[in-house]
Amino acid sequence: MSGSRRWVPGNRVRLLEGGEEFFPAVFEAIRRAEREVLIETFILFEDKVGLALHEVLVDVARRGVTVHLTIDGYGAPDLSSAYVSGLTSAGVAVHVFDPKPKIFGFRTNVFRRMHRKLVIIDGRTAFVGGINYSADHLLDFGPEAKLDHAVQIEGPIAARIRSFARSVLGFDDASRHRFWQRIPPAESPVAAPAVGPSEVIFVTRDNHEHRNDIERHYRIALRAARKRAWIANAYFFPGYRLLRQMRRAARRGVDVRIVVQGTPDMPIVKIGASMLYHHLLRAGIKVYEYNERPMHSKVALTDDEWATVGSSNLDPLSLSLNLEANVVIRDRDFNAALAERLEALMADACDEVCAEKLNEPRLWVAVRNFFVFHLLRRFPAWAGWLPAHSPKIARARDRLPDGSEPVQELQTDPMPAMNDAADERAPQRHAA
Repeated sequence: MSGSRRWVPGNRVRLLEGGEEFFPAVFEAIRRAEREVLIETFILFEDKVGLALHEVLVDVARRGVTVHLTIDGYGAPDLSSAYVSGLTSAGVAVHVFDPKPKIFGFRTNVFRRMHRKLVIIDGRTAFVGGINYSADHLLDFGPEAKLDHAVQIEGPIAARIRSFARSVLGFDDASRHRFWQRIPPAESPVAAPAVGPSEVIFVTRDNHEHRNDIERHYRIALRAARKRAWIANAYFFPGYRLLRQMRRAARRGVDVRIVVQGTPDMPIVKIGASMLYHHLLRAGIKVYEYNERPMHSKVALTDDEWATVGSSNLDPLSLSLNLEANVVIRDRDFNAALAERLEALMADACDEVCAEKLNEPRLWVAVRNFFVFHLLRRFPAWAGWLPAHSPKIARARDRLPDGSEPVQELQTDPMPAMNDAADERAPQRHAA
């Protein structure tokens, strides 16, 4: 997309924390749709949240709104035939990213997941973040309710996010052709006027031409930081170059703070992050463990203007394998709102990690740091050895593809060459 890496001005961005803020905002925006709703999500469960989404999508589809729902074949493998056919019979186009049958009850599509969480309505309103459609994002779920964030965006950037989402499905709005088949274009929405002060970049990560775009935006922001750099990330085990920028920022006097999970849904998450604690603390970086409940946030800010919110964790899966989407935002008011939330989080629900409390033998720390250092340096290259098939997006008819029902393939490689610049309780756990 030409000009895709430039800041798009004139947007209004609203921070949404948790399912209590996110789901009502999304469902209300969908109800107001006039022409088109595009949704991508990693996880969709058939619980009270999934049923509420089902109801609103069926309602708008029946009154003539074009609806495309894309789910990940690994993240949402167990939707019932009744759930899917209820959508498709109302006119909702349900797409499954990388559908694979289970083998002996195990899912085989482990790597290179479609991890994005996007909603675009009429090309004028968009939601980007890390929240899936499952009840474990609501406080009444109990102690394992997840904390996560998203943003609601109104303004010109929504049209760019729409173009990306349509291109993933094979709708080329520019040429109106795909291979030998002419695809009729959707009616283009009227370009959204400038409605707010936010400048926004929509940035994605794929396994083709944009392998490290999200990480690069983090590194640029850290290099430019002069006052503060705060990161809250659920799965924290970043690459060597990103860690180096964090340490350099702290050593030149920037207030660098990292918030990670203290009571994670998967123990390995804390093990991975804690292996970096000595390395971070020695550089002057403050580390906080959030202990109130599982934290699945993927947000960051630097100084007084820059911030990012999205689906990308700072771990090998998100940075080297998964398909991700973030927005980068330049807006003083939004930065201040996010900083206020993070500051309250650190003060009220976190324990600061202190070096003197890390009672580990020095020899073990030295040996471990040696292996961690080389792992972080080499993982991006090693990721290329993992299964690198070209996943398909399949159209679901009456049920999800489980090996017994045929599907209609839409494309052999859903990732376009363009860019703008363990998350479940049942039936199985995996990272969000």
